Amino acid sequence: MDADRGLVEAAAAGSRDAFDELVRRYQGPIVNLARALTAGSADAEDLAQEVFVRAWRSIAGFRGESTFRTWLHRVALNVIHSHRSRLGRFRRVFQASSDPEGNDASERAPDQSDLEEELVRRDAIDRALGTLPDDLRDAVTLRDIQGLDYREIAAALQVPIGTVESRIFRARQRLRPLLEPLRRR
Repeated sequence: MDADRGLVEAAAAGSRDAFDELVRRYQGPIVNLARALTAGSADAEDLAQEVFVRAWRSIAGFRGESTFRTWLHRVALNVIHSHRSRLGRFRRVFQASSDPEGNDASERAPDQSDLEEELVRRDAIDRALGTLPDDLRDAVTLRDIQGLDYREIAAALQVPIGTVESRIFRARQRLRPLLEPLRRR
């Protein structure tokens, strides 16, 4: 049963108040998803806003074949993937002209002496997630950060559950050595 069904139906009928309530329910998780899938990018809140704009424009076409939460995560993944693709093209164009050695400033370690412990921890997690291929990062983020179940992840990613299980297993294997220093703190 979709706990959001009544709000979704009201929003689809044009109720801005109902949609605003859906935004309140899901804004935090969608910002966190964007942050995790963009390695802590400062664009996370803008991406979340774009997700909700797209959701508002498309909600009348929501057929209820999945829960609203699953559908919204699929919208978010589409927005984030488009952003990463645009950003990748942008970086290739400007990186080639600005740094002939190909050094990316975002890959340098932050000055941890000025950061609080939680920010350091979050940064390490974002960087570790950033090393994963998109398919593994998406699956493990939806499970371990967003808390979606395997069925919801399969629907959001539009892949079989076995593929979700495999991706999460492989992602966790790759993340374990990268995150080991956090366990020692």
